[in-house]
Amino acid sequence: MSDPAPDPTLDRLRRQFWQAAAVGVVLLGGMILDMGPFHLESLGSHAHEPSRGLRLWWAVQGLLSLGVLLGPGRAFFVGAWNAVKRRAANMDTLIALGTGSAWLFSTAVVVAPDRFPPGTAMPFYDAAAVVTALVLLGQWLEARARRHTTDALRKLTELQAKSACVVRDGQEREVPIDQVVVGDRVRVRPGERIPVDGAVLVGHSHVDESMLTGEPIPVPKEAGSAVFGGTVNGPGALTLSATQVGAHSALAQIVEMVKRAQASRPSIARVVDRVSAVFVPAVMIIAILTFLAWTNLGGERGLLYGVVTAAAVLLIACPCALGLATPISLTVGVGRMAEAGILVRNGEALETAARLNVMVLDKTGTLTEGRPTLAAVVAAPGHEENEVLALTAAVEVLSEHPVAVAIAVGARQRGLSLPAAQGFQAMSGRGVLARVEGRRLLVGSHSFLAGEGVDLDSLAAAAEAWADQGRTVVFAAADGQALGALAVSDQVKPEAEQVVAHLRAMGCEPVMVTGDEARAARAVASAVGIEKVFASVLPGDKAARIRELQGQGKLVGMVGDGINDAPALAQADVGFAMGSGTDVAIEAADVTLLGGRLQAVPDAIAASRATLRNIKQNLLGAFFYNVLAVGIATGVLVPFLGPGWFLSPLLAGAAMSMSSVTVVSNALRLRRVPLRG
Repeated sequence: MSDPAPDPTLDRLRRQFWQAAAVGVVLLGGMILDMGPFHLESLGSHAHEPSRGLRLWWAVQGLLSLGVLLGPGRAFFVGAWNAVKRRAANMDTLIALGTGSAWLFSTAVVVAPDRFPPGTAMPFYDAAAVVTALVLLGQWLEARARRHTTDALRKLTELQAKSACVVRDGQEREVPIDQVVVGDRVRVRPGERIPVDGAVLVGHSHVDESMLTGEPIPVPKEAGSAVFGGTVNGPGALTLSATQVGAHSALAQIVEMVKRAQASRPSIARVVDRVSAVFVPAVMIIAILTFLAWTNLGGERGLLYGVVTAAAVLLIACPCALGLATPISLTVGVGRMAEAGILVRNGEALETAARLNVMVLDKTGTLTEGRPTLAAVVAAPGHEENEVLALTAAVEVLSEHPVAVAIAVGARQRGLSLPAAQGFQAMSGRGVLARVEGRRLLVGSHSFLAGEGVDLDSLAAAAEAWADQGRTVVFAAADGQALGALAVSDQVKPEAEQVVAHLRAMGCEPVMVTGDEARAARAVASAVGIEKVFASVLPGDKAARIRELQGQGKLVGMVGDGINDAPALAQADVGFAMGSGTDVAIEAADVTLLGGRLQAVPDAIAASRATLRNIKQNLLGAFFYNVLAVGIATGVLVPFLGPGWFLSPLLAGAAMSMSSVTVVSNALRLRRVPLRG
C-alpha cells in the first residue's frame, strides 16, 4: 500500500503551529524568568520607568508576536472580520479579540509605559503568540483525526486501477482509466485488478471481492456475471463489457456515500448552532463587564487586571470544543462503521438509527441465505413428478425470483428437457402465468391459484407438511386443473437467531415481514426467535405494515434487499439494505450493509448509539467547561482566594486548547467500538 497522499490542510496547520510555537517558546522563556503564569502579584515588578534595554527587548517581542498574528494567526482575524461583515460573531471573533487585545495592550506599554499606573506596565506578547500556537495545535490534531478516519476510504480509492486494456477497432490498447467509456470491451488478465464495473462477455474465473463485500471466498464468474472495479481477478482471463465507469462505479459510489455522511449534520448539531449564536455575543459582553469591573474596583492595578481578565475570558470561552463536538464524533463514528462494511447515508440516519425500537426484517435473503433449493415435488393424481417439474420450470425459467430460479435449477439438475413458454406474465407477489404446449399454466401461491378457481385439495396434506417445516410451497395448474406442488427450502442463516436475540437485548423488537405463507413464515420465525410476523404480504403492502407500526408511536427500521423492498425501505424511519451496495440499494436505503452480513444490523445500531452518546458527552463536557472556565477567568474567585486565582491569557488559551484536545481524544475512542459485522 502506498503512503497517504499529501494533505495540504494538514501540512499547513502543522507548519503554522511550529512557526507560532517557536516564537511562543522564545517569548514564554523570557516571561518564565520573571514571573509565574498564575500569580499576578509579580506583574509590574519592574520599575515605573523600564530601562531602555528592557523596552528594546519588549519591542523585539512585539515584532515577533506580530509576525505570528499576521502569519500563522492571520486566518483568525480574517474569519473574525468576515463575521463582522455578516453582523455575526464566531470562534474566530473570540480568538482575534483575545490575542489582539493582548498585543495592543502590550504595545501601549512599550510605547508609553509612563501612562500606566505604577506596577501595571507589563506586556503580554507571549500570550498572543502562545495562544495562537495552542489553537493551531488543536486544529492540527482535529485534522489528523479526520485524516485517520478516512484512511479506509483512501485505501478503497487506491484500489482503483490506473489503466485498462480496451479492445477498439479490433485492436487491444492500454488506456488511462478515465478514458474508458460505457460499452467498451475490456480485457482482464489472470491476477489483474478489474478496472471498471462490467458484465462478463467471455471467460471463466473466480474474483476476490473481499475489499467490497468482506466475503473472503472468491466468487465464480462466467458469461453474464457482474464484476466490479477494484476487485481482483483469479486464474482465468475475462473479457468484459463496461457498464459503469468513473464516479458511477460501485467503488466510487461507496466512497462518495461515506464522505456525504461524514460531512452531514444531525439535528443535534443545529442545537449547537443556536447555542453558539447566543454564547459568543454573551462572552463578549461578559469580557467588557469584567474589564470595567476590574478597572474601577481593582485599585492601582485595576487597568492591568481588567485587560488580563478580559483577554482571559475571550480566550478561554472560545467554543472550539463546542464546535468540534459533533463533527469530529460523526467523522470518526461513520469512518469506523465504513471499515466494518456499514455505509450510512447521512447524520440524520445515524441519529435515528440510534433510537430505533422496532426492526422489521424481510425473510428471504435477510434471515435466510436467499439461495433457495428445490426440496421436493408432489404430483396431483394423473400426473408424474417429472412432468410437473418440467412444465413448472418451463414457466419459472423466465422469472428472476429466487424461488423460480431454484425450481429451474432443480429441473436442470434432474436432466429434464423444458418446453418453450409463451406469453409470460408476472403477477406481483402472487405468481406467474404462461402458455406451454398450448396449455395455460399458472404457477404461484395457494391464494393465487385458488382465486383462479383451481381445486388444490389433493395437494393440501403435502403442502401443510412442507409449510410446517418452513418450506415455501409453490402450486402449479394447467387449464384450471391442479398439476402438483413443489417445496423450496431456504436455509436460515446461522447467525440469525443470535442477531434476533441481540436486537431484542438492545430494546429493538424484531418483526418479520414476508410474502411467504403464514405457516412457512412462522416456522422460520420460530427458528430464529421472532414472535411478531406479517405473512403473505405483497411487496406494495410491506410499507403499509411499517406505517401501522409507526402509527403506534414506534421508530421503525426495515431490513431488505433494497430492490423488491424499496417502498418499505423508503417508508421506514431507517432503511437497511442488505447486499453488496452496487445497485439501487445505495440510493434507496439510509444504511447499506456491504456483503449482506446480518450481524451488521445490530452492529449498525450499536455504532450509531455509541456515536450519538459520544456527541452528547462532548457537548455536555464542552458546555460545562466553558461555563466554569469563564467564571474563573473573570477573576470572581480572587476576592475570596487571593490574587493567585487570576488566570493569565496564556493559561486561558492553553486551557481552551486542551478542551479541544479532550473532545478529539474522546471522539477517537469510537475507533475502538467493537463491530462484529
